[in-house]
Amino acid sequence: MPCTTLLVGKNASYDGSTIIARNEDSANGQFRPKKLIVVQPSEQPRHYQSVLSHVQIELPDNPMRYTAVPNSIPDKGVWGQNGVNSDNVAMTATETINCNERVLGADPLVNLVPAVGEPGSADYVPEQAGGIGEEDLVTIILPYIHSAREGVERLGALLEEYGTYEMNGIAFSDINEIWWVETVGGHHWIARRVPDDCYVTMPNQLGIDEFDFDDAFGSQEDFMCSADLREFIAENHLDLSIEPSSPFNPRDAFGTHSDSDHVYNTPRAWYMQRFFNPYDEVWDGPDAEHNPMSNDIPWCRQPERKVTIEDVKYVLSSHYQGTAYDPYAIIGDEHTRGLFRPIGINRNDQLGVIQLRPYSAQGCMAVQWMAFGSNAFNALIPFFTNVDTMPEYMSAAGARVTTDTLYWSDRIIAALSDSAFADTINANELYQQKIGALGHSMIAATDAQVSRLAGANEGTSNAEVRQVLEAANESMASQLRKETDDLLGKVLYTVSLKMRNAYHMSDH
Repeated sequence: MPCTTLLVGKNASYDGSTIIARNEDSANGQFRPKKLIVVQPSEQPRHYQSVLSHVQIELPDNPMRYTAVPNSIPDKGVWGQNGVNSDNVAMTATETINCNERVLGADPLVNLVPAVGEPGSADYVPEQAGGIGEEDLVTIILPYIHSAREGVERLGALLEEYGTYEMNGIAFSDINEIWWVETVGGHHWIARRVPDDCYVTMPNQLGIDEFDFDDAFGSQEDFMCSADLREFIAENHLDLSIEPSSPFNPRDAFGTHSDSDHVYNTPRAWYMQRFFNPYDEVWDGPDAEHNPMSNDIPWCRQPERKVTIEDVKYVLSSHYQGTAYDPYAIIGDEHTRGLFRPIGINRNDQLGVIQLRPYSAQGCMAVQWMAFGSNAFNALIPFFTNVDTMPEYMSAAGARVTTDTLYWSDRIIAALSDSAFADTINANELYQQKIGALGHSMIAATDAQVSRLAGANEGTSNAEVRQVLEAANESMASQLRKETDDLLGKVLYTVSLKMRNAYHMSDH
């Protein structure tokens, strides 16, 4: 699905955390209710079958507890999206990317092939299951990995065995490292460790722009890949380097540079890097070193200052503020406003920001910040992951539209605010600031409470720690609901005054 990913290395973040963040967006014309849940080992399947591809996988018998953000309506499968397991290892899956025709011709996608004819008939051809994809990945990987590297290794083995029916980017993190994996064709893959002092921007394109084969087939400090990738590239003439000594560029070899990329994808990377590095280069005008349509925007970059949670939320809510491309702006004109696909789009289903904090006790190290609906109008809320249940306000969204859950409240507020952006922006921004402050305050108070408990730094199995974290999450959800209901009332009042059937005379 169309998404936007931001990864922040531990030396680039404001507090030394590793941070992985991604918007999950629905396809055009679709909106998927989402919920934040905890999956217990007893609830994890041992035999897994995909709804979309029908692939069947036998899973290990020792799953860990983990959080996930699945579809509330499971007709298309789980779609777990992002989460943290009880070993404080995190995952976000997936960022939809693209491969070019040369790659897909050499290693075709593994699509479901329906059965032909009736069983028992002479012309019957049985169904051929497809590969694995976004529907499956969190469920079949996250409960079984003990480090980010193990996540890469397990995903790589599954891709090589079962293949995939789509091109995806997947991130894994632990307290020390972040790894980014990109699928290449039906069975091949590459992975790169995010440099500790850098951030990574990923806008629905194959992004890795440099790859070291010596490291990938040696110590694997920063690079990994499928076992036969060198031969695959050589046999299919995929390396486009002019000089044999040039670094291998996967984006050139495997990726796309289509006209639609320049409207739908690259502008998002341009805006995010323009925000984090405003003074490193010229971003606007005829002298710009990179513009919204540039093919060579770097995969990773050192920020000009440390990156905060609020920065992550801001760029993943972007609608090109401060530029002529902002659909809500008064600058620009009818030709520029709305020209490029926003990051904070109407079809955002959820934003998950996973922060693994090295200075906290192991029992409360992982925080999963969540938002639902269009990011231009919602707030980012922290929840501790080392718990047995999540608050109902976050975990109970279903098909019925109701303000009893955050997902639907966020959707309603966004739809109302969009039609009166200038009149509601102040209320929305005050709400976002208040929720953010409450969140940071809750985390600090809970950290202090946990630090006083015996065994808080001995892993995530301490039941007393989990009880404290569950109470903190419930308190956060209760305050969140009060403030969200209050915002909805304000926005509803403002928009009601602007209805076209209003009239200035009133009755007593």
